Amino acid sequence: MADARVIPLYPGSGNVARQTGRSGSGGDSSSRPYDATASDEGSGEGRMSWDETVAEALAFARRRVLGDYEVDEFGFDAELTDHLLLPSLRPFYEKWFRVETIGLHNVPAESGALVVANHSGTLPWDALMTTVALRDHHPASRQLRMLGADLVFRMPVVGALARKSGQTLACNPDAERLLGGGELVGVWPEGFKGIGKPFRDRYKLQRFGRGGFVSAAIRAGVPIVPCSIVGAEEIYPNLADIKPIARLLGLPYFPVTPLFPHFGPLGTVPLPSKWYIEFGEPIDTSSNPEGAENDPMLVFNLSDQVRETIQETLYRLLAQRRNVFLG
Repeated sequence: MADARVIPLYPGSGNVARQTGRSGSGGDSSSRPYDATASDEGSGEGRMSWDETVAEALAFARRRVLGDYEVDEFGFDAELTDHLLLPSLRPFYEKWFRVETIGLHNVPAESGALVVANHSGTLPWDALMTTVALRDHHPASRQLRMLGADLVFRMPVVGALARKSGQTLACNPDAERLLGGGELVGVWPEGFKGIGKPFRDRYKLQRFGRGGFVSAAIRAGVPIVPCSIVGAEEIYPNLADIKPIARLLGLPYFPVTPLFPHFGPLGTVPLPSKWYIEFGEPIDTSSNPEGAENDPMLVFNLSDQVRETIQETLYRLLAQRRNVFLG
């Protein structure tokens, strides 16, 4: 198989909208990109015929075999993401979790920004659903470039798919380069402490590390957008952590849920909780004095401000939610 062409990262590379938008379940309907298929449904125009669908699929396969596609210097493959990875996630977003998005107007349409969210759910479905929300429902159809733990990139298949989908290692140099290039970057600073916490601690934010994400945002001069996600905690209620098995497998935790490991592979099917993703008002970092990223107190205070904003929003959303599965 031929190698793809590598294109350099440049400002605005993550801001080009897809030609065809999607209308998911719920969310800011006014913020959804134009969907030619939906608007022409009555007349029957705008929908691809079976022959056209097959022809497009064959053309896509041919480009993959010949290497006639582009990736950026981080390994991001926009064509594969839009044609294969995101379509596989949309049924979960629209039908299974019925995600509703709030505050998409708070996410910049063109410039770089850092989305900071709470982490939960045993497996990182929260990161995947946030990616779909921004790509399908943001007016500029923004691509979220997620920062992942090194464990992700050491895993066979998963690591390669993570690179292809736009993820990169959670380190300041990579984050600053993406932000400086006008990209929308996502980070879940609770890490494994958040995603692997027991169910009894649901929606209680864990420590945000040493605030490295704040330093990256200040150095790049981009705003921080707090993101609060409700619904992910209930998809795999983590009742216990079998640490000996986790150590044996080299994993940060080995969860026991109501269905896993008792039901084997069936236990990995997430429960259909109702989700809400709210993007808060951006927090400006450009007004900080030069060298502010090296001030531990300033970094801590800003990190704590982001954390408190997310926690308060979670409590508000939970108070408004009547039922875990019905919303």
